[in-house]
Amino acid sequence: MERTMPRDYYEILGVPRNATKEDIKKAFRGLARRYHPDVSSEPDAEARFKEINEAYTVLSDDNKRAAYDRFGHAGVNGAGAGGFSGGFSGGFPGFEEIFEEFFGGFGGGSRRRRNGPTQGRDLRYDLTIDFNQSVFGAEVDIEVPRRETCDVCHGSGAAPGTTPRRCSDCNGTGQVRQVRQSFLGSMVNVTDCPRCHGTGEIVDTPCSECNGQRTVQKVRKLTVTIPAGVDDGTQIRLGGEGEPGQRGGPAGDLYVVLRVTPHEFFKRRESDIILEVSINVAQAALGDSIAVPTVDGDEEVVVPAGTQSGKVIRLRGKGVPKLRRDGSSAGRGDQLLVLTVEVPSKLTKEQRDLFEQLGRTLGKEVIPQKQGRGFLDRVSDFFGGV
Repeated sequence: MERTMPRDYYEILGVPRNATKEDIKKAFRGLARRYHPDVSSEPDAEARFKEINEAYTVLSDDNKRAAYDRFGHAGVNGAGAGGFSGGFSGGFPGFEEIFEEFFGGFGGGSRRRRNGPTQGRDLRYDLTIDFNQSVFGAEVDIEVPRRETCDVCHGSGAAPGTTPRRCSDCNGTGQVRQVRQSFLGSMVNVTDCPRCHGTGEIVDTPCSECNGQRTVQKVRKLTVTIPAGVDDGTQIRLGGEGEPGQRGGPAGDLYVVLRVTPHEFFKRRESDIILEVSINVAQAALGDSIAVPTVDGDEEVVVPAGTQSGKVIRLRGKGVPKLRRDGSSAGRGDQLLVLTVEVPSKLTKEQRDLFEQLGRTLGKEVIPQKQGRGFLDRVSDFFGGV
């Protein structure tokens, strides 16, 4: 049996391969009006509409379109999955967009607000910590301003001793429906009830504490546990610490976004800490034992004789804890010590005499260096490979 090859998406929409997103959207709108099964009398309307929707799903998405342009249908295999199930709930991305633009929404859509439990809003709190706190973790007390359920009316919005009554305009549903005629037939537009503002209830005697708003502004004191190894931009979620839900819905969450202040000497690269240290020419030539700072305190480090600028010494386990997704630690990174040989710009008479003696023993021969990779390239290779 001969296999039928799928049609080209650009051909389906009737647009050239260099069409803009606006051209693609315009073409889809015109074809959708013509072939939608609810309004079209074409015998193959359902199959054509599925084909049109699949083409639009791919070509309206930059990543999918790039994959299709390069590999054809094989690059976007399954992009049109979902199928048509009738009415306006068949899962057609883009077709809902047309109705939202022309009619402001339609019945049954997922964007419609329902008169049921609604989760409260999530909140964000920016918390600044220092470098050491990001390395070792900490517990920090914060104060978060947020809306909380009124203690006087317990969230009803009505004064004590009274209760809200059902809104007669929407019969307690919180929504009103309007039927409009369009080129696709009768359309049902669902909006929040203007009288009760979508709550389904009317408060005749508002609570004096919250003025009928059901919530009051308060400051919540919380302790945030910061795990060791966090970095700038890390988010910590505190479940249920956002604003309260409506109509019995759960509270939202609080997201604490960490900002780490830079350290005076240490620089972080993933789980490693980089520290640049200057040594003098005598230490570089003869070698030495030096004390260098780490986040754990000073550490004795041996500088080998003949050290050149840019030499990197690795101090194992002196870096940042490696933070897992569950907040636990998986060992620590390293501290990378970058040595710079500093040439003195001012010398005492004694130092100059000693350098002149040394210079006579070393000679004055100048040795040209062959073209090759420089110091910065070698340092970049080292850091890129750890």
